[in-house]
Amino acid sequence: MEKSKILVVEDEAPIQELLQFNLEKKKYRVKVVDSGEEAVTQAMEFNPDLILLDIMLPDTDGLDVCKHLKSNPATQNIPIIMLTALCEEADIVTGLELGADDYITKPFSPRVLVARVKATLRRSTARKPALGDESISIHNISIDTVRHKVTVDDEVLTLTSTEFKILHLLSGQPGRVFTRYQIVDAVHGEDYPVTDRSVDVQIAGLRKKLGDAGAYVETVRGFGYRFMEEE
Repeated sequence: MEKSKILVVEDEAPIQELLQFNLEKKKYRVKVVDSGEEAVTQAMEFNPDLILLDIMLPDTDGLDVCKHLKSNPATQNIPIIMLTALCEEADIVTGLELGADDYITKPFSPRVLVARVKATLRRSTARKPALGDESISIHNISIDTVRHKVTVDDEVLTLTSTEFKILHLLSGQPGRVFTRYQIVDAVHGEDYPVTDRSVDVQIAGLRKKLGDAGAYVETVRGFGYRFMEEE
């Protein structure tokens, strides 16, 4: 089976070499570029399965590159992992809101890097149901969108429409971090007049109704929420 292709967008030579060495050691096919312009070009020509994108680039902001790629139908489904300095928390939140799938802070452990790449690729190749799909089964939870029904260990739960949509969104892409604003946009539509703190209230209510299964809805402090992956 052919290994995945990874596009590395990084302008610092030592980090380029570190990334390329560790990824190629795991037999991934790697192409390295050092500018945002090249990143956009190679996203089309190299057609990578994943992009490692540094936020600080010499010619443009990596966040602008992320926005461009996620707004282009030809590249919007390519998962992006941002490479960022530890102090750039606001940039991390912005990147996630623009559609980035994960982030890695510098300095990073090569083992952690490879693990995060592997996990993101696994999620991207798995089925990603949209809100209109009929059902999801994960852990001990079953979600039927046709009947608007959720069961935990075969016990039927009574959820509000918003709680149902949030559960369906998160469980449909386990492991992916969703910011509060992404959750609002996905559930209510863009520019819906609701505060991000109201999402916390909805999550709290959802967890309570899920009982022990509420632990699968994980808080990613400072960023948002994700649904725990199955092992």
